[in-house]
Amino acid sequence: MVYLNYNNLDIETQNRLLSMSKKEVESRFGKQLKNYAKEHYVNYDTLLEEEAIRNLYNYKYIFNI
Repeated sequence: MVYLNYNNLDIETQNRLLSMSKKEVESRFGKQLKNYAKEHYVNYDTLLEEEAIRNLYNYKYIFNI
């Protein structure tokens, strides 16, 4: 088995995983993030992307070769 983290993946895979992570974070924490962004005058899209990237580092990528 090969263990990788998000930085070790190619750019296409990183982009695909980032879009999946954005959807996941938005479905779980969308209301909270919107309220936070509104309250603290932060761009919602930037906040969502930062949280999605943070979420990606919680995944473990394991490949069987």
